[in-house]
Formats: sequence, C-alpha cells, structure tokens
Amino acid sequence: MIDEIRALLTRHLPGREVRSITKLGEGLDNVAYEVDRELIVRGSKETDPAVRAETTRREAELLEAVARLSPLPVPEPVFADLDAGFLAYVKLPGVPLIGHPVAEPARLAGPLGGFLSSLHRAPVQEMEKLAPRESYPLVSWRDDAERDYRKVVRHVPAVARRLVEDFLARTPPAEPQVAAFCHNDLGGEHLLVNVRASAITGVIDWTDAAVTDPACDLALIFRDLGPEVFEPTLSHYDGTFDDADRERAAFYARCSLLEDLAYGMADGATRYRDSALAHLTGTFTH
Repeated sequence: MIDEIRALLTRHLPGREVRSITKLGEGLDNVAYEVDRELIVRGSKETDPAVRAETTRREAELLEAVARLSPLPVPEPVFADLDAGFLAYVKLPGVPLIGHPVAEPARLAGPLGGFLSSLHRAPVQEMEKLAPRESYPLVSWRDDAERDYRKVVRHVPAVARRLVEDFLARTPPAEPQVAAFCHNDLGGEHLLVNVRASAITGVIDWTDAAVTDPACDLALIFRDLGPEVFEPTLSHYDGTFDDADRERAAFYARCSLLEDLAYGMADGATRYRDSALAHLTGTFTH
C-alpha cells in the first residue's frame, strides 16, 4: 500500500520529495496514511471499481462544498484519484477532542454554534446531490441501542444501569419534521482542538454527512461535552430548536453513547470505550 501511495504522490504532485509515509489507522470503509506530517491520504476499501470511483468523486466534491460553507477549518482536497479510490488533503492542526479535554470547554460553544448554523442553513436541494438523505425511525434507534446495551451491560456500573434501563423502557420521541445538511457524526473524535487555547482547529471525517435531523449534530455535543457546552452552543445557534428538538437530541445522545460503548468493548477501541463510560451517567441524567 505504501508503494501505491508513493506512486500516487509522484503522479499527482510531481517533484514533491516524500520523506515519510505512516499509517494512521483504518475503519470499515477507509484506511488513512500521513505523509511527511503534512498530508493525509485516505484510500477506500471498496472492491468494486465503479462504486469506489463514484464514492471518491462524491466525497471530494462534498469536501469542496463544505469548505465553502464552514467557518471552521475542514479538510480540503489536494487531489482525488478516482480509479484508485484515494483522496489527499492537507493535515489540519490539533488533536482529537476525545482523550484530550480542553481547559475551558465553554469556549468551544460559540464556534460550534456558528459552525452548525452555517451547515444547517445550506440549501438542502443542492446538498442532496452530494450527501444522502437519511431518515431512520426513532423506534429503530431505540431498538439498536437496546441491543448494544445487552452486549455491554456487565461493564455498566449498577447505578447507571437503572438510568439506562429506564430510558430504554420509554416511548421514543416524536419523529422530526425538518431535515438539514449535517455532519452527522460530530463526536469528540472528529473535533480537532488546540488544548491549551481551548480552541477548535478543525472538523474532520465527513463520510457520514447526510441530509437528516439537525438534532443529530447537537446530540453529540450534548453527549461528549455536556450541558455546560450544549446550552451555550444553542445560544449561538440561529436555527429553530424547540423542546421537541431538545428531547430528540438527548435521545440520540444516549443511543449513540451505547453504540460507542459496544463498539469500544468489541473492537478494543479504548478511546471510545473510555469516553462512553466517562459520560455515561451525565448523558443519561440530564
């Protein structure tokens, strides 16, 4: 794979001297490498050439559109090789918020509120050309969360079990009535920060971006940063967000926390496991 990346860099960035290529990690869909601590090169694991090319093309176009929308730094493509399924972009500064708490988390609220305002105002008809529309019934969210909980229940402290089981026994909130363009996975692992300055330096990983319920984006702020950041973020958010939206945000936060906990336990992804356990009681209490 490293030889393939060297060949891609030679083809797309002729004359560039490549000093180092380091594997960063991989997920179900992609594998990522860092080049000279300056570039991120991500390759698709899709085996169908036509699907791989179309997915890479759409992602490159999506990132270009997001860069025009976002007041926060986002990855901007340097090149996209559709046949090989590789996308390269300049590495953004900072470290993931997950595992790197900032000293003054409330300072994140203003930038997050402005970022989500810009994102959710994007013309839906235009963004649907680049991102799918998602509508997953809330009862299915709850059912998935219950399955995840059964996988990890023995790792959940006794006091928290009662909170989780009370939540799972309730009727899910009413379905959303509006949809907007969303990052759709705005957890701490995808927010880059300068820890000392308590500042957001980038928003990464747009592979799950979709036209969906805007409460999904607010939900992960609630989950990973708590009400002390969630509430002031809403004060900087210029979209409509009423009591029903708040109820869904809390609902999504709780379901997604159980999903992360199950993933962290099953795959040895300790940062997900540790973050979920650290936020478990707070997310299910507030």
